[in-house]
Amino acid sequence: MKPLPDPIATAREVGLAILQPSQRDLGYGLALHQKSLVVESYGLGHHAPLQPEVLNQALESGASELEYQDLSEEMLMMGWLRESRLREEYHKAWEASGVVCMFLNAGEEGNDPLRLLKRLSRYVALTDAMPDLLTRAVSVEGIRQAHAQGKRALCLTGNGIPLTGNTLTVQDELRTLQVFANLGTRMMHLTYNRRNLLADGCAEKSNAGLSDFGREAVRQMNRLGLIIDVAHSGWQTCLEAARASEKPIVISHSAIWSLNEHARCKPDDVIQAVVDGGGTIGITNIPAFLGGRGDLLAMLDHLDYAIRKFGDGAVTIGMDSVYRSRWFPEAEQSLRPRPTRRARWENFWLPGDPLSHPVWNQPAQIQSMASTNWPLITVGMVQRGHSDETIRKVIGENMLRVAGQVWPSPAPAV
Repeated sequence: MKPLPDPIATAREVGLAILQPSQRDLGYGLALHQKSLVVESYGLGHHAPLQPEVLNQALESGASELEYQDLSEEMLMMGWLRESRLREEYHKAWEASGVVCMFLNAGEEGNDPLRLLKRLSRYVALTDAMPDLLTRAVSVEGIRQAHAQGKRALCLTGNGIPLTGNTLTVQDELRTLQVFANLGTRMMHLTYNRRNLLADGCAEKSNAGLSDFGREAVRQMNRLGLIIDVAHSGWQTCLEAARASEKPIVISHSAIWSLNEHARCKPDDVIQAVVDGGGTIGITNIPAFLGGRGDLLAMLDHLDYAIRKFGDGAVTIGMDSVYRSRWFPEAEQSLRPRPTRRARWENFWLPGDPLSHPVWNQPAQIQSMASTNWPLITVGMVQRGHSDETIRKVIGENMLRVAGQVWPSPAPAV
């Protein structure tokens, strides 16, 4: 049997072939990345291989779509604990990326508290099970301590604000915000593509902005020290949230509309409003959002534009990509076909919308932008003449600054 390809090594080869750095730039960039405190403003983490025998049995026994999804997510997010070879791969993927702290997608898209809580619980359990490597990031001091100790910090984020759905009172509707803050959530999306009670998402043609209820949610998030994320929000929502918030907000993972007109990109005036309030825009590595080549060079183009236009204190990197285990494809091939499923709520697009079918899966694009290729972004910035100070800000310190201005200060030691 042929050995399985190493996705880390393969992605690195593809990325280097695209960048073609000199030996000087490569060595300097890798060394700078290694000694910097790297913070990803939004990431998807690492996915372990599925267990096809368990999932196939669930289908045969009539498991619902929700049951199947819950089983799959448990395997993807916590499966690294099953075997020593998977734990070893998990460590290796973190080491290859050089990321110290990841603002991690730890709350499924939507506003139902239980739906958001399930993914959060999985990453809490994973962190507790790997104390030699992982810690939960709830303070800037904790992130810096993790860096000093050679550990990785997960900053748990939500892809929606938990709402009770009762619409009895504004206070009742937002009461579970405190619960999620208590559990360690430190950042939340206002919307996820579609409209909700708070505001319009980036996929809504109406672009109506914040509701009155949304403004109250902004006030409560400010009070609790939760970072407001408008990456998936409509332009007017971004503008109004930036003006309504007393603390910096972020566009955690997006790209530049001036370079690529995609619904998930932001125009200059929106970015400027966020930056004027002390926030940042995180440049993503999703090929469809970058346009054209959609590879590492395109991502660097978006970074260059943002740094020139808004300053090096306004830019972060939120790759929005997932590392998949080297054993993932083999396991996936053994899964039984599932029934045809309708598009999820957040993926609903009007028929004929040109943005509804972006080209995602060009192999060289995806491999060059792998999360484990994070160090090559630093190398690319070195190639383009950015100073060490600018690079350190963009790859970590800017996000730490925002967190320090938004998060509550740790309680003093007794």
